[in-house]
Amino acid sequence: MDARLLDILVCPSCKGPLEFDKKAQELICRADRLAFPVRDGIPIMWVDQARKIVPV
Repeated sequence: MDARLLDILVCPSCKGPLEFDKKAQELICRADRLAFPVRDGIPIMWVDQARKIVPV
């Protein structure tokens, strides 16, 4: 994931910052507990496509 792209992208739900999980190929929003998939280098920024992160 390009660092410049990561600086621009925000969570579509809360407009908060995202973290890139390289291993899982996901963009993580900690505030909303959502993980947005990155497929073939393209972030899928639709809330209905995001995986809900369950707290441990």
